[in-house]
Amino acid sequence: MLLHLPDILDRDTVAHCRQLFEAADWVDGALTAGRQSAQVKSNLQLPEHATQIDELRQIVLDGLSRSAQFFSAALPQRILPPLFNCYRDQSNHFGQHVDNAVRSPAGSAEQVRTDLSATLFFSDPGEYDGGELVIEDTFGTQQIKLPAGHLVLYPSSSLHCVTPVTRGTRLGSFMWMQSMVRETERRRLLYEMDLAITGLRQCSLAADTPEVVRLTACYHNLLRMWAQV
Repeated sequence: MLLHLPDILDRDTVAHCRQLFEAADWVDGALTAGRQSAQVKSNLQLPEHATQIDELRQIVLDGLSRSAQFFSAALPQRILPPLFNCYRDQSNHFGQHVDNAVRSPAGSAEQVRTDLSATLFFSDPGEYDGGELVIEDTFGTQQIKLPAGHLVLYPSSSLHCVTPVTRGTRLGSFMWMQSMVRETERRRLLYEMDLAITGLRQCSLAADTPEVVRLTACYHNLLRMWAQV
């Protein structure tokens, strides 16, 4: 399941983040890549010691916490600290790869299974040429280039790449998360059921009907059956 989640951050917040990016000292992104990814990764990344990184991370996490659609789709149990990258000049692409199945936050021995990956865009499509996030999975091949403040959520098992940026600068945040529901198809079914329940509630324009109550009970009982918490 690949989802476009609009307006995770508003325009003013994006502008503030970009001011923080301008003052940052970027490093070679390959330093934080896995063995296979490092061979095809050519971009810049905000280092863990950057003075701006804690504020930027909190901004991103706050934006995710306000998105009911994100919670419904991801059912996140653990979100790894967001990272930030920059594509420009000669550091301009990331070849095809798959994300590591298990990752640890920097400086921690904790292990987190990566069920879902996400990219949050900080540059608008007209600011740069190229730079599409190309995701390949059972849903086909999708080329993603979203407005600033928008996010794409997709399975971490997907092969993906970022095409070369030939003009301008592409700024983004990327992150991984472990879901309470490990299986992609089960998460998708729960998400579709939640959408249906929300739609029925909007149609009723009043208190939940008995049918909506029963459907909501089914949703929570399935989540109770499938969740690993």
